[in-house]
Amino acid sequence: MIPVQGYEGAKVAVLGLGRSGFATARALRAGGAEALCWDDNPVARETAEGEAFACVDLLKQGAFEGVAALIVSPGIPHLYPEPNPVVRAALLAGVPVDNDIGLFFRSFATREWDMFETSPRVVAVTGSNGKSTTSALIHHVLSEAGRRTQLAGNIGRGVLDLEPAEDGEVVVLELSSYQTDLARSLTPDICVFTNLGPDHLDRHAGMGGYFAAKRRLFAEGGPDRAVVGVDEDEGLYLAGQLSEGAADDRVIRVSVERKLTEAGWNVFARKGFLSEYRKGRQAGSIDLRPIKGLPGAHNHQNASAAYAVCRALGLAPKVIEAAFASFGGLPHRSQIIAEENGVTFVNDSKATNVDAAKMALSAFKSIRWICGGLEKEGGLGNLAESAGEVVKAYVIGREAAGFAMQLKGVDAEVCGTMQRAVARAIEDAKDGDVVLLAPAAASFDQYDSFEKRGDDFAAQVAGAIT
Repeated sequence: MIPVQGYEGAKVAVLGLGRSGFATARALRAGGAEALCWDDNPVARETAEGEAFACVDLLKQGAFEGVAALIVSPGIPHLYPEPNPVVRAALLAGVPVDNDIGLFFRSFATREWDMFETSPRVVAVTGSNGKSTTSALIHHVLSEAGRRTQLAGNIGRGVLDLEPAEDGEVVVLELSSYQTDLARSLTPDICVFTNLGPDHLDRHAGMGGYFAAKRRLFAEGGPDRAVVGVDEDEGLYLAGQLSEGAADDRVIRVSVERKLTEAGWNVFARKGFLSEYRKGRQAGSIDLRPIKGLPGAHNHQNASAAYAVCRALGLAPKVIEAAFASFGGLPHRSQIIAEENGVTFVNDSKATNVDAAKMALSAFKSIRWICGGLEKEGGLGNLAESAGEVVKAYVIGREAAGFAMQLKGVDAEVCGTMQRAVARAIEDAKDGDVVLLAPAAASFDQYDSFEKRGDDFAAQVAGAIT
């Protein structure tokens, strides 16, 4: 646990008692603060009271008197589409609003670091797609290289559940736009921006607000080094804003769409080969094609970003390449779950938006595509244009028929349920086909989470082929 610094003897309100909320309350207590907890769910409040936390209805008159700060869980809106009533009450009372990420950055460094030979460092990864895989891959490479490292944030553990840092340690954080938007302190040593595509637009009042939330990670504290995907205009702009000139190697540009051989520090992947260029000369390369855990151009972008971070941390290209080879990928992200009679089954349930689904579709040939779910704002756009390798689509979800109608030019069968979609895909599949779950939609019409959806896909596949 990271005890929260700066609130000793103070009252701090905590709104939302999920994983991060409970971790926040415990870390505040460990730092000498009194946590006043609230959640609309009475079961969560009972759990908090079971740990001897005070539960206070933060909408009651005078609830924020004497309160030093309000700490808000990521899923609770603080501005758009409108502030949560508790957040509004705090702001009206003049109480600062923060989140666990802000608390982490103000509390991570301690006086013990004065005795360390090498100060611990924080790598923070954000972006629309690929941030989980990139974060996990960085952590995996560091672990394989014998470096002490921890992984947290939007993946795995809450940031305040981390252990206090040791000499030379590297903490890798995956951060969503919800987390970067609100944190009052953001001071990572290395920042990564993978890419940008439409997502969470209601929460950020459009693409401009969404990009601004991501960009805060690079603006608040000013990282020592930035790794920036430049295949979208926003990334290209961000790299330009952070750089003092073409040869400024504090910015490492990453691409999977074009070669980057100019002055400065660049990493790109083309046709399955990753290349590193510094000052116009090649400094390293990796053949990514044999690495099963990193299929497709989108994963090659993740690999390029992870490679850039690890090089910035002093690892040699051969060390990184060896670690890449043992990376098994993440559950629900282009995860090969079975191979039977020449048919490969791939779970990419994390492809919850159009851009992520397009990336998944580009990674495989001869695809039996299971898609559908709760359609996100912005619609399906030009998704059908990326379906050139799709033999047939099997559409699930409550609005499966409407979803299927938008897949212009794609042979689509309305299945409704995962069970029927898997059964029909297996019936139709031939040697060499890939049955791919890449929904291009949220899961909440039928499942509690994308993980539950992916688990159901895996269970249906296992039941059908055994």
